[in-house]
Amino acid sequence: MEMDELRAAAVQELRKVASKSQRTGNVPFPPDFVIAKEGQDGRAPLARMIQGGQGGSVRLRLYLCITMMATKEPFNLRKPPTPKAWARMLNLDPEKGDRRVQRNLKWLAENNFIKLEPRWGGPAEIRLLSAAGDGREYVRPIEQRHNRGRYVGVPAEFWTQGWILELPTTAVALLLILREALGKQAEPQYIPTDRQRRYGLSSDTWTKASKALQSQKLLTVVREVQGSTYDYDRWRNAYLLDFDRLMEPPEAL
Repeated sequence: MEMDELRAAAVQELRKVASKSQRTGNVPFPPDFVIAKEGQDGRAPLARMIQGGQGGSVRLRLYLCITMMATKEPFNLRKPPTPKAWARMLNLDPEKGDRRVQRNLKWLAENNFIKLEPRWGGPAEIRLLSAAGDGREYVRPIEQRHNRGRYVGVPAEFWTQGWILELPTTAVALLLILREALGKQAEPQYIPTDRQRRYGLSSDTWTKASKALQSQKLLTVVREVQGSTYDYDRWRNAYLLDFDRLMEPPEAL
């Protein structure tokens, strides 16, 4: 199959699992998946997950798909896709994709984002755990008292329109980060440097990911003056997301 055909087949698989899960509206992620708490040592779970080049790419997409698919208590996939089926869904190399899936499911389990429970005659059942990576039971973000019901909502179209396949890994991460930082603001907003650091992305990664989102018309970055008129030479970036763009297919890069 040609590359375009493989991608189209992957999008169809994503649509099937979304339909089977009866997933509509936003898929919720807790803020503490995206941003580290003030004064907390170590990186936010999202930033940890994408470390490791191509490995980070597969594990993040697996985790996002598992979260999208596990809609009801006990938030598990009793009959999950086989490694080869996961590889097709994520448009991975048909020769090596299944091994990459197995490796990264193991990583997610070892790092307490999921639990793998052996199942006779098929791939292990996957049970979603806390997005904080602390091994605790999964609780819907809207029910988490410490977050006061706040959550980072990602439209189901992120999967069903194929955005999860098209965007670079760091751009996917920044999309979640900016959703947490900006909410549904209708005007460009500045994100203080201290807060940016808590997301765990380097400035170089942030810049490259911003450009990838801008190229897909998901993000507008505005340069604005910082401070008083006497500090006219100090500029900062303000950000505005266009989540309505996710309702349409991405442009091929």
